[in-house]
Amino acid sequence: MSQFEHEDATFMERLVFNNRLFVVLAFSVITVVLGYFAAQIRPDTSFTKMIPLEHPYIVNMLEHQDDLASLGNSIRISVEIKEGDIFTTEYMETLKRINDEVFFLPGVSRSGLRSLWTPNVRWTEVTEYGFDGGPVANRPAYLNEDDLEELRVNVLKSGEIGRLVANNFKSSIIEVPLQEFYPNPENQSELLRLDYGDFSEQLEEKIRDQFQNENPNIEIHIVGFAKKVGDLIDGLTAVVAFFGIAFVITFILLFWFTRCMRSTVAVLMTTVIAVIWQLGLMRLVGFGLDPYSMLVPFLIFAIGISHGVQKINGIALQSSDADTALLAARRTFRQLFLPGMIAILADAVGFITLLVIDIGVIHELAIGASIGVGVIVFTNLIMLPVTISYLGISKKAVARSKEDAVRDHPFWRNMAFVAHPKVAPIVVVVALVAGVGCFFYQKANIQIGDLDPGAPELRPDSRYNLDNDFIIRNYSTSSDILVVMVETPPEMCSSYETMEAIDQLEWRMNNLPGVQSAVSLVTVAKQVIMGNNEGNLKWQTLSRNQDNLNNAISRAPEGMFNSSCSLAPVMIFLNDHKAETLKRATAAVEDFAEEYNTENLKFKLAAGNAGIEAATNEVIASSEMLILALVYIWVAIMCYATFRSLPATICIVLPLVLTSVLGNALMAFLGIGMKVATLPVIALGVGVGVDYGIYIYSRLETFLRQGMALQPAYYETLRSTGRAVLFTGLCLAIGVVTWVFSAIKFQADMGLMLTFMFLVNMIGALLLLPALARFLIDPAKVRAKQASKLTH
Repeated sequence: MSQFEHEDATFMERLVFNNRLFVVLAFSVITVVLGYFAAQIRPDTSFTKMIPLEHPYIVNMLEHQDDLASLGNSIRISVEIKEGDIFTTEYMETLKRINDEVFFLPGVSRSGLRSLWTPNVRWTEVTEYGFDGGPVANRPAYLNEDDLEELRVNVLKSGEIGRLVANNFKSSIIEVPLQEFYPNPENQSELLRLDYGDFSEQLEEKIRDQFQNENPNIEIHIVGFAKKVGDLIDGLTAVVAFFGIAFVITFILLFWFTRCMRSTVAVLMTTVIAVIWQLGLMRLVGFGLDPYSMLVPFLIFAIGISHGVQKINGIALQSSDADTALLAARRTFRQLFLPGMIAILADAVGFITLLVIDIGVIHELAIGASIGVGVIVFTNLIMLPVTISYLGISKKAVARSKEDAVRDHPFWRNMAFVAHPKVAPIVVVVALVAGVGCFFYQKANIQIGDLDPGAPELRPDSRYNLDNDFIIRNYSTSSDILVVMVETPPEMCSSYETMEAIDQLEWRMNNLPGVQSAVSLVTVAKQVIMGNNEGNLKWQTLSRNQDNLNNAISRAPEGMFNSSCSLAPVMIFLNDHKAETLKRATAAVEDFAEEYNTENLKFKLAAGNAGIEAATNEVIASSEMLILALVYIWVAIMCYATFRSLPATICIVLPLVLTSVLGNALMAFLGIGMKVATLPVIALGVGVGVDYGIYIYSRLETFLRQGMALQPAYYETLRSTGRAVLFTGLCLAIGVVTWVFSAIKFQADMGLMLTFMFLVNMIGALLLLPALARFLIDPAKVRAKQASKLTH
């Protein structure tokens, strides 16, 4: 290296390349250690990590979680008989065995288990001697017609038809409340956390597969949070296959781009090392892989490839007039390390802004992705150039680079016309029209939350959604339950004033569109009072006599009020948990609470799966604009700090803003709601997209400083960096577009959105950035600024 080049070398360059062997050895040792920890990482999630713990609804739910055991984290197992009905010996014996098997599954809250075989499911009737009642299943076995007829009568008197027993008597449900932490069977003083993946597997093996195989006339349907998460974990293990597909596609495209096997292997090797480091560090800080963070390694791989392509492209260009591979690597490092570092910092902060969303899985995704882009600084910005300094570029690739350096490129020359004074205004106007039009379209059409029934994270034809559809069609009470907690002082939940207010809430909710029914202590009390008066419908109302009310609620099933009579939940069964349904229901309850709340009576939202969804939707709605604002502010700060130019910052940031607006419009058009699975995509898209703009403007400014006019400078930029940006955008898009074939719908949605954002960000950087530069960048000022620096 010449004396001039030695003096021009930065401290970081000298530190890295003067100690290449140490760098290689250090990276090798770190990779082995972190690879060991990466191999230990396992799927891991929990109920509390999936919900916004600080939201008032969730705070209220957790405050009363002991009294709402069956209304929080639970599953429902529907046992269907295909031929006949449930009042057969065959069915009841099978149901009993399933009930016993479920009872001993780890994590089951056994005291809250409910089915036709559990003693807490009872029948009640009024006779001439008073009230009579007992367990619905009051015999150890049902072996003859008389016993089965007695069972039928008990079921009819239980009030469980439509809730625990299907309307057509062809299936019944086992309600299974779960414990997030449960005692270790081998050491009762130790608490174990429920493993949703393992729990779902046990449901499949010990319940569904075992009993369906034993009796082809039986079919099992399972729904609930734990089963949905288990199915997500099971489906997402297939991401390994998608990672392999992305790896092969990237290998083929990289080799076509570089025409050099050594360069291709080096880029892929350092990028895979980045993924290994990220997984190992996640394990070290105590994180596992949940359904959302499982996609982070894909993103790290994509970002690593993006930076790796820039480095390889730069080294190939430098190799045309450098004597050695070491000199080419050092020149590229000197030229691209700072832009790469700024782009990675912008990526990291884009991910960190996701921490404002108060949901545990998003926090872990944000931290995991930030760790991942952080390690790219070491693997792709440092280790890759060092590796190439040893391996070098193939002679064929160097010859191609030298040829490209002198020949004309009609494609890039034509594209450079976007910086022409007559073309640039057209590009800007088209972008402006598209941006404004899409902004108003998405503002009018995009919705917060789920837009489909069942589990939108899974395909409509997935087993879970088919099971959910079965329960909706055959039972009066849906699986979407919004619970309103009615708080009173102790022993006051049965007072007439409280019961009357609950009755008014029930009436309002029963007449609200999207509500199937509402059930509470009042529902039971009215039935008992009517029964006390010979079943006369005129008496199906609340008595003002407190003794009558106290007697009426004494026969209420477990869960209708707590032991101190200070909490009475109102269960509102919804048609679905679509965003519109939840918003309408919670708004109605809040309006009611504002009207009826007093010092001794409070109506509080919300428990049940619909209450959790409603809280999550509110968190997403309040975080969306804040996240985007923080991302853009930070990206703008980083760009300004790098280029010391407000016009340059605007040129880089505006295409990103346009991409975000177009992305939201696409979501609205495709019917994809803004939710936990899709909100991070916008921030991730901005983080990855800023790389293109920073690399392109960095090279453009270099040529402008040399005295070139804007259009010729942009032509030279396209010849060098532009081809790498175009290739990277296409390569990443092709890699993630394979996600659309995933069995997990939210992964397919993310793949579609990321493909769109990778491509549009690339197009924005290549077409809109130079068009904006025509209006905002003065080449004379750029040259004068450089001349000023040289004189000082």
